[in-house]
Amino acid sequence: MAGHSKWANIKHKKGKEDKARGKKFTQLIREITVATQESGSDPSSNPRLRLAIDKAQQANMPKDTINRAVMRGNGEQDSSSFEEVRYEGYAPCGVAVIVKCLTDNRNRTAGEIRHAFSKYGGNLGTDGSVVYMFDLKSVFNIISNISEEEFFERVIDLDVDDILTEDEGFQVLSSTGEFAKIRDFFISSDFKLDSAEMCWVANQYVALDNDMSEKVIKLINVLEDLDDVQAVFTNASWPDLV
Repeated sequence: MAGHSKWANIKHKKGKEDKARGKKFTQLIREITVATQESGSDPSSNPRLRLAIDKAQQANMPKDTINRAVMRGNGEQDSSSFEEVRYEGYAPCGVAVIVKCLTDNRNRTAGEIRHAFSKYGGNLGTDGSVVYMFDLKSVFNIISNISEEEFFERVIDLDVDDILTEDEGFQVLSSTGEFAKIRDFFISSDFKLDSAEMCWVANQYVALDNDMSEKVIKLINVLEDLDDVQAVFTNASWPDLV
């Protein structure tokens, strides 16, 4: 079940290690607000909110900012109502793209997404046009220096789909239904849970060379910089030099 990590194929991340602080906080605030709107303001009974708050704390978001986001989601402060929207399309070179957004204005977001695809050589598609090439998975990145054998023994009772070996640890993939159970296992263990996310994982990939990759990355970078965009997923297989 072990193998080399394909995290770059699951979710492309910019070369810049640190995104703008304001952009990151905007994403986290919206996620906290929507999680609260969805299932209430108690993190102990709302796993999505608990995860969002954990991410905010890891990003050093002030406690008052987190509390205000929860209050907005709980209707205690006047605020716009955010909703989740998914856009699908193709980047240059036939690469399939899924864009996850949280927005308070569908028209604005759709216009910005469409403009980005058009300007950078892609095509915005309709619902269902590329999602069939992906599976929604729970993805956990674990930082650990133990051996593969020991790690497998520790997680053998978990219902996981795959375990991949990374430079700094391991990546665990499972069904979405196992998200809370596996996440809580790692939180309560002595492992360091670096991230826990629901990701669109491609089930077929498009191999790119360096020139092709540059074209695709330009579009992805522009999409990721949009305020309403939470994450971008592709089925690109990047060359080693990217």
